Amino acid sequence: MAYDLEEQEQIANFKAFWNRFGNLIMWVLIIGLLGFAGYNYWNSRERNQAAEASALYDSLVNAVQGSPADAAKVQRIAGDIESKFGGTAYAQMAALSAAKAAFDANDLKTAKAQLQWAIDHGNDEYKSVARLRLAGVLLDEKAYDQALALLNGDFLPQFAAQVADRKGDILTAQNKLPEARAAYEAALAQMSKSHPGRQLVQLKLDAIGGAAAGAKAA
Repeated sequence: MAYDLEEQEQIANFKAFWNRFGNLIMWVLIIGLLGFAGYNYWNSRERNQAAEASALYDSLVNAVQGSPADAAKVQRIAGDIESKFGGTAYAQMAALSAAKAAFDANDLKTAKAQLQWAIDHGNDEYKSVARLRLAGVLLDEKAYDQALALLNGDFLPQFAAQVADRKGDILTAQNKLPEARAAYEAALAQMSKSHPGRQLVQLKLDAIGGAAAGAKAA
């Protein structure tokens, strides 16, 4: 009998507890289950998007390697990747590839548009690459002030030598030789002795009468 009373007391306590906290517990469980389902859906969606973006990017690479007649196809595929999968690395790579294809086809307007897309939507590394390349296109267009303004923007530290080198090219084109020498010397100072671009920068510096005698290899 004592056992029955104890059991009834436990049941009563449980009922009181459930009446007080039951709804809260149910909502916590529901939210947890919805969160788990949402997380699985998001992961599945990300995997599917990555697979689709990868397939499209492969098509773009094939088009880039094709005939000049494929130039429009390259831009169309790049546009599809950017609009549908803009949050993936494939979109950033597509923008850079499409920009190069357009530049090679002497379509500077499209090249600049693709590079600007990468600057606006890419991560810090892709932004740095796109800014450098866009500055090169602006140099070809003799838009020197725009190119220098672009190079004065934010870059990752590992691009310091390339930025200084590109500034030297622009300043040389403007016939601002003292400033160009300083830029090339800054580029050399950021490069190790084994850097593959070091010899070219030194040649450009020598061509405008500099020696970089005080430049130290990084």
